[in-house]
Amino acid sequence: MNVAPPKFGSKSLIGASVRRTEDEAFIRGKGRYTSDIRMDGMLQGYVVRSPVANASFTITSVDEARAAPGVQLVLTPDDVAHLGTLAAVGMRPGPDGETAPYRPIPVLAKDRVRHVGDAVAFIVADTLERAKDAAELIEIDYDMEDAVTSMTAALEDGAPLVWPEAGSNKAYVNVHGDADKAAEVFAGAAHVTTIDFVQNRLVSNYMETRAAIGEYDAEKNRFTLTCGSQGVHGQRNIIRDKVFGGDIDLHVITPDVGGGFGPKGFVYREYPLVLEAAKRLGQPVRWVGERTEHFLVDNHGRANTAHAEMAMDENGRFLAMRIKLIADMGAYTHQFGVAIPFFGAQMATGVYDIPVLDFHLTGVFTNTTPVDAYRGAGRPEAAFLVEKLVDQCARDMKLGPDEIRRRNFIKPEQMPYKTQGGRLYDVGEFENCMEKALANADWAGFDARLEASKAEGKVRGIGMSYYIEACAFAGSEPAYVQLLDDGTVTMDIGTQSNGQGHATAYAQFVAGTLGLDVDKIKVIQGDSDRIPTGGGTGGSRSIPLGGVSAYYAGEALAQKIRKLAADELEAAADDIELVDGQAVVAGTDRSVSLIEIAKNAQDPADLKADAEFKQAEATYPNGCHICEVEIDPTTGVGRVERYTMVDDYGLTVNPMLLLGQVHGGVVQGIGQALYEDAVYDESGQLLTASFMDYAMPRADYFPNFAFDTHNVPSTTNALGIKGAGEAATIGATPAVMNAVCDALWRAKGVPHIDMPATPLKLWAALND
Repeated sequence: MNVAPPKFGSKSLIGASVRRTEDEAFIRGKGRYTSDIRMDGMLQGYVVRSPVANASFTITSVDEARAAPGVQLVLTPDDVAHLGTLAAVGMRPGPDGETAPYRPIPVLAKDRVRHVGDAVAFIVADTLERAKDAAELIEIDYDMEDAVTSMTAALEDGAPLVWPEAGSNKAYVNVHGDADKAAEVFAGAAHVTTIDFVQNRLVSNYMETRAAIGEYDAEKNRFTLTCGSQGVHGQRNIIRDKVFGGDIDLHVITPDVGGGFGPKGFVYREYPLVLEAAKRLGQPVRWVGERTEHFLVDNHGRANTAHAEMAMDENGRFLAMRIKLIADMGAYTHQFGVAIPFFGAQMATGVYDIPVLDFHLTGVFTNTTPVDAYRGAGRPEAAFLVEKLVDQCARDMKLGPDEIRRRNFIKPEQMPYKTQGGRLYDVGEFENCMEKALANADWAGFDARLEASKAEGKVRGIGMSYYIEACAFAGSEPAYVQLLDDGTVTMDIGTQSNGQGHATAYAQFVAGTLGLDVDKIKVIQGDSDRIPTGGGTGGSRSIPLGGVSAYYAGEALAQKIRKLAADELEAAADDIELVDGQAVVAGTDRSVSLIEIAKNAQDPADLKADAEFKQAEATYPNGCHICEVEIDPTTGVGRVERYTMVDDYGLTVNPMLLLGQVHGGVVQGIGQALYEDAVYDESGQLLTASFMDYAMPRADYFPNFAFDTHNVPSTTNALGIKGAGEAATIGATPAVMNAVCDALWRAKGVPHIDMPATPLKLWAALND
């Protein structure tokens, strides 16, 4: 199936590798992040955090702290009792039709702490050092209890309870599919393959830690919050409506942001705390997170265990899939935390024509940092599950991993295809994409490379994954454009760049239409006053939704400019061309500059336009990743030696920006597979709370990545765009782990190893 790509004019910049316009400021150190901002009279905030994971507690005295040098304010749980909680969303009814209660995060924990790092007090002083000193003077009695940090142990009888009043550590239970039908199919299947695995817990580790500045204008009764975010409107709405009860005027500003990956999309305790403190003190209050605080309190990602089964006929055709998933919620129901496993359940069958699904999901509370969205948010978990299961099916049926996929792919002629998880795939050429990847990776030449590795005493494996994700979910993202007196154009939009290159990509949608260079388009984000609404950045939605709106807004503004120019030049609007900042009557030397048009316009509305593209269904990027790893049995060190991918992103807006997203996503996926792991001890202490213990992937760990595309434009998106921000992370982890397991299977008959595949684990598997 091939869908014709949309047609753009010859002057369009969509599809061009335009260099990023924002980078000069960043590489010269002229970025403006929250922690760079200084204000007159600004005070420093510090959060007092629990050193234990599970305890009732009492603050017995804050008098010394309040009297300490430089201290301006100490807030305890009683002082913020009038504030609401950090709202959570996404709970679905369970099998009995009942919806489990939320366990949202209080601004400050009262009476009980539930994980190390739980916030119990907030101190404001004239310097951070004095605030930290005062924290040592607060007297807190902790009545420690046993903690539970394992999601499976949390479900055992007699396990310590994170929420004693609940009587259980179950956060919720949910089911998808048809359990009775699945049982019937499994009973008659020629073969059943079973796997069990753990999705390791991850810490996002963006370069810029979180920070927040609170201000209060008593005359206007108005708050201002400045913080790194993935969208100011979501921050504003939750803080205003849920924490402060809707009776405040709140302005949220986001300057430059140094990485987001999901966790910066959420409201954290420090944001209402700096606002409350600023109101009480009449001065700006700033809080800047330290790296260890990031490890302890910013939401973690992944963290689940799975038992999965596939029923097959004698030819390896998939008949039914059965999954039991336990998802760790951490100590609270975080903002979208309960929804993330549901996203995974919807994508459980991947790109395969599996007619029956039985998916049983249990959310579990543990005495750990809450878990929420991290790059991919449920879709990486789903892709890893199905791709690991499919590889084991191939092994059991003595089929090649490519062959079993060929036999079970959803075919183009089956599109649109409704999955058992409820998603509706519009287009996809999965087999064609895989065949291109096999050729690019020289899959057929692997045996020669295997022998070369053996000659050097190394173990080698090859693995593939075929991922699909749902992103750019149904919705919209309005865009607003305006021609200014200097001939430049501003574009306002409610998404938020975290380093992806929005200033360049959005400019490409409007620059060509208006006959301007991209540096004449100023993209403005991160101001809840200036931009009326916005859905923020997440779920790879910015370009598929916001970019399309920007394109239409640019077209609408161009029409207005042509009309103004036509009136001035006494020509027909259809004869006006916009070229190099000029409106030109086609075929003549008669022209008027955009500067003159802007200055002469009688009605300001003639210089403005907006558009809102509304999308009714998600888009579905997909692709095949192929990885080769080599392991040294004497040390256990494994390295990615070759990495090839062929992806379907629909219409590509900027190949250079796309390549950057893909490279970063692959590295994050490999990081989970081989290096990263957030580990707690039995008492609830995070053992990997710094870069001394939490391993991060480094550039010199990787080969050059071979990237190609086989794009089939989306039919649900007006311009055929599918989205790309998360995709590579989704495809990378299963590809790497399938390669690792292939190496272990060839060398020692070991079919499985849990992530991360560290040198110690690999050495043990090869030398046991």
